[in-house]
Amino acid sequence: MTADTYLTRIGTLIRDARRHKDMTQNDLAELLGTSQGAIGRIEQGKQNLSLEMLARIGEALDSEFVQVGSSRPQNLRIEGGKQLSGAIDVKTSKNAAVALLCASLLNKGRTTLRNLARIEEVNRILEVLTSIGVRTRWLPDSNDLEIVPPARLNLAAMDEEAARRTRTVIMFLGPLLHEFDEFQLPYAGGCDLGSRTVEPHLAALKAFGLGVHATHGFYECNVSMGVVPSRPIILTERGDTVTENVLLAAARHEGETVIRNASPNYMVQDLCFFLQELGVEIDGIGTTTLTVRGRRHIDVDVTYSPSEDPIEAMSLLAAAVVTDSSITIQRVPIEFLEIELATLEGMGMKYEISEEYFSKNGRTRLVDLTTIPGPLVAPIDKIHPMPFPGLNIDNLPFFALIAAKAEGTTMIHDWVYENRAIYLTDLTKLGAKVQLLDPHRVIVEGPTPKWRAAEVMCPPALRPAVVVLLGMLAAPGTSILRNIYVINRGYQDLAERLGALGATIEVFRDI
Repeated sequence: MTADTYLTRIGTLIRDARRHKDMTQNDLAELLGTSQGAIGRIEQGKQNLSLEMLARIGEALDSEFVQVGSSRPQNLRIEGGKQLSGAIDVKTSKNAAVALLCASLLNKGRTTLRNLARIEEVNRILEVLTSIGVRTRWLPDSNDLEIVPPARLNLAAMDEEAARRTRTVIMFLGPLLHEFDEFQLPYAGGCDLGSRTVEPHLAALKAFGLGVHATHGFYECNVSMGVVPSRPIILTERGDTVTENVLLAAARHEGETVIRNASPNYMVQDLCFFLQELGVEIDGIGTTTLTVRGRRHIDVDVTYSPSEDPIEAMSLLAAAVVTDSSITIQRVPIEFLEIELATLEGMGMKYEISEEYFSKNGRTRLVDLTTIPGPLVAPIDKIHPMPFPGLNIDNLPFFALIAAKAEGTTMIHDWVYENRAIYLTDLTKLGAKVQLLDPHRVIVEGPTPKWRAAEVMCPPALRPAVVVLLGMLAAPGTSILRNIYVINRGYQDLAERLGALGATIEVFRDI
């Protein structure tokens, strides 16, 4: 491969990652201290790049184009075309884990989180927490994490690089507004003030006296002491993280806070259960109206076990479907997959489920689910996400893969994200027929007559990246999936665990 070809390939990756972050070329240029024209030339493969510049671009876009001074990116080599068999446990929730780590900032006592997912997203938050003085340690021979706060957080020492690699830092706002009159938080590129993902947080937290303005790469925050909610907080969008942020702020407000249009999704419920362990009173868990009575000071030693991840459960279910396999998926949080399963039943899928039992948090209902291979048909209506209890937005990409096994035409409508549907077209490289109608919609024609092995650069979006990996399991021959950091952000040892079901997946790095 020539140098020009490499530059073109890298430029395309940078362009796709920038679009995934909802950034313009000018946004990226400002973060890097360069011109929009330079970004244009880079994305066209017409400008030489130093390793330092590649690393800076990777940091700004949260994509691992290169690692300076460390090992090369991980890749996967998949020998596809094999059926899977056996049983596999669903790991605890990624999104609950990150919320609970942020919530630990509310507690002056020791927090122990049991069986936490050891994923890159968790690692980034731990790096941030450690840098500001929080003591964290994994307990021996376990996935249990112990968290002990300092007497005073040192925000000036925050690991900015780690903070910019996770959007979760936005959820520090709720806890920190009770600790500081003024503070500064770095943010990842693309989350500009007033953007869809950030504005609802700032609007809701104004009720607690928080004012925020964005400078280059930072949120500058000031808190008007004595300002408390005087009426119900109405969320302008039923988002998971904005609901969590308001819950975190309300947890240390001694009065009553009413949150309307709140998300009742799985990670929000786990956060509520944890806050109750801290002594916070919460009514309405699992509904769209939450009433919170907080505590000004929280200093308790607490142990909590987050529930299992419904998105990982859906990933494993999709793996079974695409490989025509019968596997048993254990510890499935059924309450958060009922619409998905109803949709699959409408497509002709058959499965068996066990009696219900409880997760270790004592609240979340679990089942064991055994898949039964068989023919599928495309649904009559389009498949689209809705806030819980609707079909989960993070589960939508897996239906593109499943639709590629179904007879007929399926429309997948990803109305939430601007560009994520684009990455589903990577399935065409594996033989599937996926047509992009616009940035939100794809048409999938099934069943795929012949899956074929391919070499693919991992999409920068987590769930589409896993979709490509699972598609490779169906393709006879050797496929290569390059640069899987994004998968490691959300899944613990996924390749190894699929291997335990009979998949042949090798983790390797380029020499």
